[in-house]
Formats: sequence, structure tokens, C-alpha cells
Amino acid sequence: MTDSVVSLSDVHMSFGDVTIVDDCSVSIESGELVALVGPNGSGKTTFLELLTSIRQPNSGTVSRPTPQSRRLSEGTEDRRDVAYLPQSPSFRPGFTAAETLQFYASLAGTSVDPEAALGRVGLASATDRRVGALSGGMTRLLGIAQALVGDPPLVVLDEPTSGLDPEMADHIFATARDVVDEDRALVVASHDLAGVERVADRVMVLADGEITLDGSPAELRSEMGAETLRDVFSGLATSRDHDRVVPPAKAATTDGSPPTDTAESEVSKR
Repeated sequence: MTDSVVSLSDVHMSFGDVTIVDDCSVSIESGELVALVGPNGSGKTTFLELLTSIRQPNSGTVSRPTPQSRRLSEGTEDRRDVAYLPQSPSFRPGFTAAETLQFYASLAGTSVDPEAALGRVGLASATDRRVGALSGGMTRLLGIAQALVGDPPLVVLDEPTSGLDPEMADHIFATARDVVDEDRALVVASHDLAGVERVADRVMVLADGEITLDGSPAELRSEMGAETLRDVFSGLATSRDHDRVVPPAKAATTDGSPPTDTAESEVSKR
């Protein structure tokens, strides 16, 4: 039986009059790689911040197992309950990759084998390389290695492949897939729908403050009658545009009578 690593119950988040998340209830279980997709400005980053408790909701609850309820497979150190990697991670450029992991392990009150941790994400050759000399993709991989320090049951990545070449993006997704196991879930926000379709167990579509679709890539394709996840997303965008059709503007009048539709006014002139 799998365990929930995070649950949202009736979560509402807004900034002023703008609703980002509207009474959302969702649960993510260990062993899942969940992709969060949605249009630009749909609130994906805010949603991830709610999952990780970086940001608190206006109402509703976000629940995760406490660190004390989960232990490392060896020893008695507490596990971190969640790790979050922002879209543009910032590390000290003068540190080596190994020193970076040791630094974050000390902050988390745990230990790390830098060579093993870096080897896990394909950075074994960069152990002694300065962070400032790493490419963008290698920095993202270092970020994933850092996120795994302390063996957290929930890892959250925000746009980890943004701006990367296709080969490195594929490697990032493959690495994300590899770190998911029966004791860990990974949530990734991404616009790379082809990459998401290859590796995700589950896809959540966030639009207009709601999770409008939630299921495996195959389930979403079937529900929308689409061949690819990109087609699913395009179909949703078209549907949303139709729902937002604005009535024709009313033509102004000068005689005090009620305004008429612009189209009707034009017809009356002919």
C-alpha cells in the first residue's frame, strides 16, 4: 500500500482579486512522478510553493508526514520531509560540486557521500569542479542531487529543463524518473510536454485556478480524444478560449436611449 506524501484539502490561494488556486483537493502518493502543466501565468510555481509550504494558503490545509515519522534506511537521522528546486537554482560559484552537497547536508543536519550522490545524477566527473564552471544543465543536475540530500519523500522541481538543449533536457527527465521509488514521489512543473509524456505517471493540468485534468498521459489522451499530450493541451486551450468569448461591445447613443450592439447599429445604417 502506498502512502500519501502530501495532501491538499480545499486549498484556496489568491492575491488580491486574482485567484491562483480555487478550493483544490488533491493527494500525491509515494512512487509517483507527477507532472504539473498549465499555461504561462496559471500559478504553477505558486502551486508548488503550496505543496512545499513555502507559501501558506488563504484557506484549506496542506498535510505532509512529519520528518520524525520517516527514518533513513540506515542510522537514526531524520529525513527531510520535502525538497524544492526552483527554476533557477543559485549555488556558491566558488564551491565545488562536492562541497555544495556537503554544505547543504550540514544545513539539513544529515550526511552525504558526494561522489555517490553526484554519480546518481550523472555528475561523477564533476565532483571537484567549481560550480561557477558548470553548464546550465549540470547546475540543474547538481540541484537535483542537492534536493535528494536527506532522502526526502517528496521532491519538487520547478521547470528543471527550461532553456536546456534537447539532449540535456532528456537527461534531466530520465534522472527525475530514476529517483522516484516506493518511498519517494517527485512533482515537476514543466512546459516540455513531450518530456512529460515520456516519464510521468500522472499529469495534472492547472488552469483558471483549478486542476482541470488529472490522470495518466494515456487517460488524458483518451478523455480528450487526442494523440499526444500536446494535443490534449491544445484542445484545452481552445475550449478555454471559447468559454471566454466576450459579448459584442454596445454602441454608444446620444439620444439617451439604451445602447445597442455594435453589429446591430451597423446594420441599421445600411
